[in-house]
Amino acid sequence: MSCEFIFFVAFCSFIVGILFFDLKVVGRKSHIVSLKESLIWTSVWVAFALLFYLFINFFGEKIHGIDSMQRLIEVRGRYAEHVPLFPDNLQLSLAKYRHNMATEFITGYLIEYTLSIDNIFVMMMLLSSFSVKEKYYKKVLFWGIFGAIVLRCLFIFAGAALIQRFKWILLIFGAFLLYSGINMFLNRNKEEKIEPQSHWLVLFLSRHFRVFQRYVTGNFFVRRNNKTYLTPLFVVLMIIEFTDLIFAFDSIPAIFAVTIDPYIVFFSNIFAILGLRSLFFLLAKIVRLFRFLKVGVSLLLAFIGFKLLLGEWLDKFGFQTIYSLYIILGTLLVSILLSLIFPEKKLNSNKKTDN
Repeated sequence: MSCEFIFFVAFCSFIVGILFFDLKVVGRKSHIVSLKESLIWTSVWVAFALLFYLFINFFGEKIHGIDSMQRLIEVRGRYAEHVPLFPDNLQLSLAKYRHNMATEFITGYLIEYTLSIDNIFVMMMLLSSFSVKEKYYKKVLFWGIFGAIVLRCLFIFAGAALIQRFKWILLIFGAFLLYSGINMFLNRNKEEKIEPQSHWLVLFLSRHFRVFQRYVTGNFFVRRNNKTYLTPLFVVLMIIEFTDLIFAFDSIPAIFAVTIDPYIVFFSNIFAILGLRSLFFLLAKIVRLFRFLKVGVSLLLAFIGFKLLLGEWLDKFGFQTIYSLYIILGTLLVSILLSLIFPEKKLNSNKKTDN
């Protein structure tokens, strides 16, 4: 049994333990999440990610079980050929490799967290369109996130295996992300609507399963006349799972632009997903304050697409992962500042004055 597998299992066990502590202890009663509570939990999940960043910075070699120069050279050749090594100094080489891993992790985490913003907007629309009571949002999002962790695990390691064999897949990822970024920018002001009764997944589940006609408190299933029915809340959960899978086609290839190490991709994804639920409640309260965030997200997708397409050319000019981190942080900061300087209400009021 490899060190990588043991570390992976321990990490997943820790994450599952935290999630069920949150479900059974912290969130055992359905309630409307306040702005204060969402701020606290957002801070908690971000703090967990930062602690894991520090862990990688000081003990990152434990993820791959690196205990010798030979093992370090093997892992480096597989995931990070650009990292310089010092053949006569294992400790200095490890420090360089750990620093690279930590930078890749925090950059991937920021990419995933940023791209989750658009996912959150769609979730808000889904829950509103299906008339889900706000006090049940937390339960639906919990199980949605739990399912997303399982699906993304499969997606990430399958993608990493393909990339190891066929490097040109990164070019396809790059073209797809560039297209997604341009498409998001062009449609940034388009209002999307969902008709619950005509959604294809609603029709599919209604055709193949017994679906109860109304919500039954916060239950996903209900028994009537010795028969088990799916409730509309379970249908909403399935739609959210499918929606997250669609968004994974953007976010996961985007992180592969930073690193092809599947463990770093997975860890950064998981920490971002864990913070997604609290970020949902936070953005739900203040979403109107950040009107330019979607523009920022679209620009980041386009940038990452270009980076994948021009990867070898950029490497020749010494483009490092830390530069991607600076660009992501700068784009986010500019998007937020522009949103605060030019709020939508102010622009609307100016238009009325001009007329």
